[in-house]
Amino acid sequence: MERVIEVKSLYKLYRVGDEVVRALDGVGFEIFKGEFCAIVGTSGSGKSTLLNMLAGLEKPTRGSVVIAGSHIENLTEEQLVRFRRENVGFIFQSFHLLGTMNAVENVALPLSFRGVPRDVRMRKADKMLDLVKLKKHKKHLPNQMSGGQQQRVGVARALVLDPKIIFADEPTGNLDSHTSEEVMRLMQQVVREQKKTLVMVTHDAHLATYADRVFHIRDGKILKIEDNRKIALQGGLKG
Repeated sequence: MERVIEVKSLYKLYRVGDEVVRALDGVGFEIFKGEFCAIVGTSGSGKSTLLNMLAGLEKPTRGSVVIAGSHIENLTEEQLVRFRRENVGFIFQSFHLLGTMNAVENVALPLSFRGVPRDVRMRKADKMLDLVKLKKHKKHLPNQMSGGQQQRVGVARALVLDPKIIFADEPTGNLDSHTSEEVMRLMQQVVREQKKTLVMVTHDAHLATYADRVFHIRDGKILKIEDNRKIALQGGLKG
């Protein structure tokens, strides 16, 4: 299996007054191409800090993060911006859609930063909205769509750049439970059909059952890694 992410002895220390807080305390793991992995923990467990490290949004105190062959902890800010643009897609909790743009325009937006011609980016965006089952909503503005539909636009926007890795930060945090399940099924399907690597942070252990593997984090340490594929083979959870 092709290794896409490799984390070794990752530490993130913060000074709060006279105390040193270990947001990450010697974390290490590997994630492979085409895997859907969930990082699960309560508030303050270190899961968001870990996602920020993987995305190159924060520098570790020590340790290494190798993504798609690059030691991202050594990259400059300019190199990181380029790295993210070329390799990473993001799905956010609060959608981050532009209210003045319709669904197709929102999905096409990241391509404009790459200098892709308008007709090419609109065609690609159109195709991505078909993929996330929003055929009838392409011309709708965000305020004309439900939360679940807006998050589907968010998934399409993350995919339009054809990233190696997608990072999802509490992607169903603003959705009701039924809509959350729909979005999780969509993300699971996208990973399998598009062979993408998806890393999701969530506090919801149930939603994590949609992932292939679950990394349980507490007090900055990975307590255990569950393989839902093995559990499924033993007659348990969702495939």
